[in-house]
Amino acid sequence: MADDLVAVYRDYLACLNERRWDDLGEFVADELSYNRRRLTLADYRALLDADTTATPDLRYRAEHLLADGDLVACRLWFECVPRQRFLGIEPTGVRVSFAEHVFYRFRQRRIVDVWSLIDKDAVREQMSADG
Repeated sequence: MADDLVAVYRDYLACLNERRWDDLGEFVADELSYNRRRLTLADYRALLDADTTATPDLRYRAEHLLADGDLVACRLWFECVPRQRFLGIEPTGVRVSFAEHVFYRFRQRRIVDVWSLIDKDAVREQMSADG
């Protein structure tokens, strides 16, 4: 099952990178938990859409990816230029690089739980650095 979830997860990342929001339901359950907050698929899509609207060049790149049973763990790496308020930080036109450490629980090949930790301090530091 783990190898299968790695493939499913890579397809999910492709969906995100291609902004195929209408296909999101293939990978995400109708209701899920995101950092213990209950969301609908529409709520989750809105979060992703807001992030990619604020940072149009945002690409989800799996740097480390592991699966065990119904869980997937990934260290995602991002390099982008925020154009609008992003992660609570006003844009400065600076290119930023940062990581997200995220765990997913799958049920029937769809995401039902997400635990995410984004390195907001790295983004804040880069966006406030002088020239």
